[in-house]
Amino acid sequence: MSIDLLETLQTQLGYPALQKIDPNTQVVKENNSTPDEHRFSQAAITAVLTALYNYSHTDIGAEKIRTSSTATTWADLIFTDNRQSVVKRIGDYANYTSENVISKLNSIATAAVTIIQEQLPADATMHHVKKFMNTQRNNILPFLPAELQMGELLHDNTLDDRTNKMEGPVSSIMRAIGGGFSNGETEQKGNVL
Repeated sequence: MSIDLLETLQTQLGYPALQKIDPNTQVVKENNSTPDEHRFSQAAITAVLTALYNYSHTDIGAEKIRTSSTATTWADLIFTDNRQSVVKRIGDYANYTSENVISKLNSIATAAVTIIQEQLPADATMHHVKKFMNTQRNNILPFLPAELQMGELLHDNTLDDRTNKMEGPVSSIMRAIGGGFSNGETEQKGNVL
C-alpha cells in the first residue's frame, strides 16, 4: 500500500502532470498559455481525491469504496449537496462546461476507486480503506488549488490549510502531528460505531 494515488491516477488516465501549489500565493504557477486540459486535470483530480479522502472517513463511505462496482455515480456520493458548486468551480477554473465536468468527475472517481480496491488486501475491511486514504492525504493536498475552496465545500477547513502545501522538516512535523490526531479520531470512530 505504498503507491501515490494521485500520481498513479493521473498517469493511468493520461492527464498531464499536476503542479504543486505555491504555499505562499496558494496558486498553481500557470500563465494564460496553460492549456485548459492542464487546468482541468489539476482541479478535477485533486477535487475527486480530496472528496474521496473525506468520504472514506465515514464507515458508509469506506465500505462503499471497498465494495463498489464501476456503475456508481461517484460525484453525487462524494460531493453530496455541493455537487453543483464543485462542478461550477472546476468548470470556471478550467473553462469547461458543466456537462463535460460531471461526466469526467465520475470517470476519475471510478478509476480512483478501482486503484484503491487493487491496493487493498483480499480480506480488506472498511478500516483498511480508511488507513490507505489517510496515507494519501499528504500526497493530494499540495496539488489542490485554493480557488476551489474544497475545505469549505466538504465541511473540513483543514483541507485548505496552507501547511498542507508546504514542504520541509517543520511542515512535515506539523502534518505528522495532525495526521496522528486524525488517525486517532478515525480509529476511535471506528471502535465507537
